[in-house]
Amino acid sequence: MNILDDLKLQYKLGGIAMRVIYWNIACFVISLIFFYQFSVGQFEFPSWLALSSDPQVFSFKPWTFLTYAFFHYGFWHLLFNMMVLNFSSTLFLTYFTQKQYLGLYILSAIFAGVIFALSYYFLNYSASIVGASAAIMAILVATTTYQPLMNIRLLLIGNVKLWHITAVILILDLMQFRLGNMGGHISHLAGAVFGFIFIKLLQNGTDLSIVISRILDFFTNLFRKSSSTPFKKVHKNYNKPTQKPISKIVTKDKTQQQIDEILDKISQSGYDCLTKEEKEFLFKAGK
Repeated sequence: MNILDDLKLQYKLGGIAMRVIYWNIACFVISLIFFYQFSVGQFEFPSWLALSSDPQVFSFKPWTFLTYAFFHYGFWHLLFNMMVLNFSSTLFLTYFTQKQYLGLYILSAIFAGVIFALSYYFLNYSASIVGASAAIMAILVATTTYQPLMNIRLLLIGNVKLWHITAVILILDLMQFRLGNMGGHISHLAGAVFGFIFIKLLQNGTDLSIVISRILDFFTNLFRKSSSTPFKKVHKNYNKPTQKPISKIVTKDKTQQQIDEILDKISQSGYDCLTKEEKEFLFKAGK
């Protein structure tokens, strides 16, 4: 099994959090190829990807309120965001579903983008932003709002409360508010506010992520129907006795049992604990 097959299997079995991380990395690779200006040593994102604060731009490109949340200005920007996203995602998915996770990521990115655009419009500033920080802050603050006293063990520090980590990150954002990248910090804080609101509404019985789930389900069912093959009438030949595929049923049950055992092993000890043979078996079974 090569590295590419290994990555494909991790993407398939890693859940929505792993897929979001993969999407961010893929967008960064694309931006390196098409949007990195080696002459000036920086990225120059087009107006149809980055979110501009200019109403004359975003009014005709409303999708940028989401696309900006999957691109980054540099490697370290991406690396830090993905580390915090992986940390926050693990905690969030301990208590909530994958649909709620994706819904929160998308809705918080849109909300933070709107706040950024409105703030810069009234301040009479003009700029554009990219980055997943706002959505990541929403996931982190949402988890902290739900379980603020959760114990987190940090290397060289020991046990700390989750709200301590979140508070430090928010304070750092506030301290840098006037130093530079004000638009980015506005979106970060907007994402944090949305994460808090999301959990409070959820605790009162209102799940905002249902909106995103229904939209995605609609398009999924739409494409699934269009790709389905028309009904074909099957004529049975009663002259030939049919044989019961007993052996096939047994094989299928045995294979499924082995898959279940491997998935249980992943859930208990992680994907890296699998042997090479188990990874190859799981990859072939998924084809």
